[in-house]
Amino acid sequence: MIKKADNMENEKQLLSPEALRALAEAKKRYRAQHGKKEPMEIGGRGGKEPTRYGDWEIKGRSIDF
Repeated sequence: MIKKADNMENEKQLLSPEALRALAEAKKRYRAQHGKKEPMEIGGRGGKEPTRYGDWEIKGRSIDF
């Protein structure tokens, strides 16, 4: 049985230098994007997010797409 660490090293060796560079760039972009906090919404709709819970309401009217 191959240890997981050994298997990971073999997978890294199978990738080309370009692929390794692309993976490193993708990790860097992912960390930069997910490290940011979302800005607070000013004057937005109160309550839970309608796209997640299916309650679309505008000016007292229920809207369904």
